[in-house]
Amino acid sequence: MKLKSVLTKVTALAAAAVVGIGAFSLPVLAEGNVPYTTYNYNYWGDIVYTPAAYEPDKVVTGGNLIYNGESIGNFITPQDICVSDAGLIYLADTGNNRIVVMDGNMSSVINIIDSFDNEGVTDTFNQPYGVAVSESDQIYIADSQNNRVVVLNQDGSLARIVSNPVSESLEDGYVFVPLKVTVDYADRIYCIAQNMFEGIMVFETNGQFAGFFGTISVDITLWEKFWRKLATKEERAKSQLFIPTEFTGIDIDPDGFVYASNIDANGIQGVRRLNPRGQDVIKKGTNDNLGGDLQIAGSTDYAGPSQFTDVVYRENGIYSCLDKKRGRIFTYDHEGNLLYIFGGLGTQMGTFKVPSSIESVGGDLIVLDSSNATVTYFNETEYGRLINQAVSLRYDGDEEQAVELWKQVLLLDENNELANTGIGKAYLTAGDYVQAMKYLKIGMARDYYSLAYKRYRNNILTENADVYMTVIIVAVVGLYVWSKVKKKVKKSGKEVK
Repeated sequence: MKLKSVLTKVTALAAAAVVGIGAFSLPVLAEGNVPYTTYNYNYWGDIVYTPAAYEPDKVVTGGNLIYNGESIGNFITPQDICVSDAGLIYLADTGNNRIVVMDGNMSSVINIIDSFDNEGVTDTFNQPYGVAVSESDQIYIADSQNNRVVVLNQDGSLARIVSNPVSESLEDGYVFVPLKVTVDYADRIYCIAQNMFEGIMVFETNGQFAGFFGTISVDITLWEKFWRKLATKEERAKSQLFIPTEFTGIDIDPDGFVYASNIDANGIQGVRRLNPRGQDVIKKGTNDNLGGDLQIAGSTDYAGPSQFTDVVYRENGIYSCLDKKRGRIFTYDHEGNLLYIFGGLGTQMGTFKVPSSIESVGGDLIVLDSSNATVTYFNETEYGRLINQAVSLRYDGDEEQAVELWKQVLLLDENNELANTGIGKAYLTAGDYVQAMKYLKIGMARDYYSLAYKRYRNNILTENADVYMTVIIVAVVGLYVWSKVKKKVKKSGKEVK
């Protein structure tokens, strides 16, 4: 118990030292200066400044893009972007009633889709809000004000139209206004609709409405339940409605799990990972928080919960969430660990006014600002690349290869708890428990530290078992001989001094 107490105190002192260093250090920038502060949170929930994981490279407005020899004109209130498996970028240029298709660098326009043939009649869009591309390269467009989802083939021909969902679970006179849309490997459509609190709407391949998916329940306190029982009908009508929260963004990983963002008033969970049954199976990390910025008392820059407006699944369990309240991007790994934070509100390149959508292009990220009508392209820095690759290797179970990358991360950010934990876990797997305890203590990975200490203690006992057994046997034999001698002495009437 004494040894455990000492270890606990040492761990606390080491953590306090890390916090102290982070609290008084200045923001560290990456290769180029960025117009935002980059930071993370340590084990204690305090802010620690970090190098930038991403830096802005360019901004696209539409007016700087050429198609058929002419400028396509500025985007107007664009709302959504997506990237196909072929690497093409699709943008829902909502105010211009069109879908703009660009190459992966956003340097040239491949196509502009503003109409299609619908049984011999030229049909157009009305405020297309969301766009997605399936594995079979079909284009899914949430044609919001036309109350439908339009599915087009790559050549622009109409595949099918999904509209007027019919179900006993829908209210009479329900008006379908799709906002965000995505599609899985089986071509099932997942749609976030306006004023739909029952969950994500799911449509089969043939367009038939299949039901709701992943409803977010709202917890009501015992006091609120008690008050509502006593309140009059008029008082209940004036009180807050306890209705589920709407989803704000959606994406699907290669295994068919749905990542969906939502605005959490408590700032605890702004994203979910839904299995095929609609159950949330996301991991929340050591601080049990997937809500963006942690709530820091007395802070104006971090006051109030983040508001996630979109999510993008990237690869190897990594996903990024877009916070429209402060214009920041929060990236997590498959265990719910917060990897890095960047971005902000402002007028400089790399900051936003009203960010609305995020997508990944390889290791890079693009963010759509609906108010400024721009798309900002962010390049992965060396710091970001090392973290992304190390997390990917660990996700694949290659802890040994990840160690070298984590060590490089520590050269850029010596206080990075995740890097220390990653190295410690690798040493733990390799059986080097002394080194494992060293790094796990710095990384504040208490559970893994306890496991390493337990295995280290067991090894010591095992390696010295012969010595311990010899000492025990000699002691037992000695006590036995001494007891016999003592009895003989007593019988002889002699006193042993």
